[in-house]
Amino acid sequence: MLYDCRSLADRDRGIAAAIEAVKNGELVVLPTDTVYGIGADAFTPFAVKALLDAKGQGRQAPPVLIGSRHTLDGLVFTLPRAARDLVEAFWPGALTIVVEHSPSLQWDLGETNGVVAVRMPLHPVALEVLRETGPMAVSSANKSRQPAALTAEQARDQLGYAVRAYLEAGPCPDPVPSTIVDLTGEVPQMVREGAISLTELRDVVPDIESRVA
Repeated sequence: MLYDCRSLADRDRGIAAAIEAVKNGELVVLPTDTVYGIGADAFTPFAVKALLDAKGQGRQAPPVLIGSRHTLDGLVFTLPRAARDLVEAFWPGALTIVVEHSPSLQWDLGETNGVVAVRMPLHPVALEVLRETGPMAVSSANKSRQPAALTAEQARDQLGYAVRAYLEAGPCPDPVPSTIVDLTGEVPQMVREGAISLTELRDVVPDIESRVA
């Protein structure tokens, strides 16, 4: 079912349907501030597997989206100072941080090697859903090796009936991927430059290095 969230009535129905679907272990497609994402409850293993199967990407662990900065504290064992500074500066927004997740978490995201990529997106629809569902495993809403979906309609063309609810909010205004910073080592490393530049990152954490070729 596709809901046009540009209509107030359809927006309310769509968000409610998406929240219910996630809580039932089903998949949803929702807008973010980068591209559209396909999401599932991060703590429901069969839902995460369904997400990976829908994309056809094997066991590669998807990123996790959250609806509040405070949620991050519940996902990690310790949070480096650099991570806190970057989150304070760029969340919600197009920054993904890679951190060591708490070993006590009851989730199975795939091959994580003890780390997780986390982001808080700057999109009102996504945030409204995430604040009700809690952390969601979210990957770009497309089949593996196919173009990223810039509308929910494009996502539906690729993913079809694998997804319970599609939330349409119009074309992505700025479909640049998030910047990814790895904070699991002694020195922060930018591993993908996206919407946030290395210069902007260094304004907050001067010792960040780049692993981008």
